[in-house]
Amino acid sequence: MAKVFPFRPYRYSAKAGRLEDLLTQPYDKITPEMQARYLSLSPNNLVRVELGPRFPTDNDSDNVYTRAASVLEAWIASGVLEREEKPGFFPYFQEFKSPDTGEVMVRKGFIGLGAVEDYAAGCVFRHEQTHSGPKRDRLELLRRTHAHTGELFMLYDDRYHETDGIIEAAAAGKPIADLRDEFGVRHTLWRINDADVVARMQRAMADKKLIIADGHHRYETALAYHRENPTLTGASRVMMTFVNMHAPGLTILATHRVVWGLPAFDAAAVAARAGEAFTVREAASPEALRAWWNEPHAGVCRIGLAEAERLLMLEMPRPKETLDVTIAHEQVLGALMGITPEDVLEQRFVRYVRGLDAAIGEVRSGAAQAAVLLEPTPIEEVARVAFSGGVMPQKSTDFYPKMLSGLTIYKTDE
Repeated sequence: MAKVFPFRPYRYSAKAGRLEDLLTQPYDKITPEMQARYLSLSPNNLVRVELGPRFPTDNDSDNVYTRAASVLEAWIASGVLEREEKPGFFPYFQEFKSPDTGEVMVRKGFIGLGAVEDYAAGCVFRHEQTHSGPKRDRLELLRRTHAHTGELFMLYDDRYHETDGIIEAAAAGKPIADLRDEFGVRHTLWRINDADVVARMQRAMADKKLIIADGHHRYETALAYHRENPTLTGASRVMMTFVNMHAPGLTILATHRVVWGLPAFDAAAVAARAGEAFTVREAASPEALRAWWNEPHAGVCRIGLAEAERLLMLEMPRPKETLDVTIAHEQVLGALMGITPEDVLEQRFVRYVRGLDAAIGEVRSGAAQAAVLLEPTPIEEVARVAFSGGVMPQKSTDFYPKMLSGLTIYKTDE
């Protein structure tokens, strides 16, 4: 089952500056505006490695990937990054306010290494499809830097909370990192390097299966890198944050689909076709849509459709073991709008937006042609799909908040 390992990561030293000025959101959440801000905060900000600037003069010997490798090695040589003296696991807690409810919550996990294995081995399970572009980018960065700067987010099933008790005991001590990010999320890190406690954690995890909650592209990149470097021991492992799926604080937000640039898009025709497959009603406001979702509706799929002039509510019986997001892709994006799975895979015509108001706002402003609006996918459904060997469409889940990159850095060649 799960093979987890303590490790000696690199971490920012005191001479590097404030952690608030050094750490970043994951690469796929960094907008151009965020990148510019990170670059301005500190010459040691991780964005120079995680997602550095590109220039028109880039060539084979001087490009975003070679510069990332040079920067990382310079930081290690100068002591900006220091390596932990002893191998260990690193409890990682995130305190945040739920965007949906406003409730203050704490998600608790721990950072360590996990074995990189094919999905067919039955230890690591995915629940989403991936895009090819991000994997090409991350693989080239990994080839150059030989480093993982952000952790994969992995779920495991521990109904008896054995590992939770161990990391909570460690969190009673003084943290080794404590900061708030730009979204107000508090990130706190401790270390566990007592050999007996580390061994207890490994035993507790030994019978677990792992689900990739966030980081499918990076996991498959690590798998490709391992295949390219079969004799490099460090390539057979990747940095992960492990979170018990039964622990409090596990929050999944909805990810809405925003349609743009679709040739010959006709909102009226889409609405007319929707009436052939769904029961269609009009919502007076986003609040009315939320209230509709809050009504009990077991066995029924309810999807919102925002057009320039109207907000529609689409309802149909949900076939057994079928997810709303699957119906949205097959019946709404596909059958109603003609967007193919290949279009989605290649990121044509569809963008992903967090927040109901933000998705509707894009349509109302004219930045998008329509928005397909979804409820969050329950964690039980994510586990059911993953453990059964199924996969969900891209961006079916949005685990909130994101884990910061740069808290720990794993070099595969050391």
